[in-house]
Amino acid sequence: MDTITIRPARPDDLPAVARLRWQWIVENGTDPVAGPQEFVRHFVDWAGRNAASHRCVVLVRGAEVIGMAWLAVVQRVPTPGALQRASGDLQCVYVVPEARDGGLGGRLIRAVLDGAKELGLERVTVHSSPRAIPAYLRNGFEGSPRLLHARVP
Repeated sequence: MDTITIRPARPDDLPAVARLRWQWIVENGTDPVAGPQEFVRHFVDWAGRNAASHRCVVLVRGAEVIGMAWLAVVQRVPTPGALQRASGDLQCVYVVPEARDGGLGGRLIRAVLDGAKELGLERVTVHSSPRAIPAYLRNGFEGSPRLLHARVP
């Protein structure tokens, strides 16, 4: 049986991560605006340009990247009580279909939350699909009447 590991994504992982993102979008029935090769090039470039604010962890089985999760770090306005503040947004948690329902998504979530703790983030938010909500609840997320969002037209 292949070993499963979770680790920070390396630059050479990014094409595989881009292909996971592509697979996810197609799996959900969304029409892509770019072809797969163009998307991979764009995604790898984007990840390089945004490495300071967007951190990716990958789920690896043997040598194959089979999952990903991203932490977007946002600097917050200082207060007199905290000169350095930041929060995070958990994004793009994905595990390939054949590896789902075995707790691997939860392991990715935990890895991102552990990284957020190391960074000293105040909170981590997530926008979830209905199917994934139980995994987030099991890993410490909870609803908040104070966290609101608006769709920008």
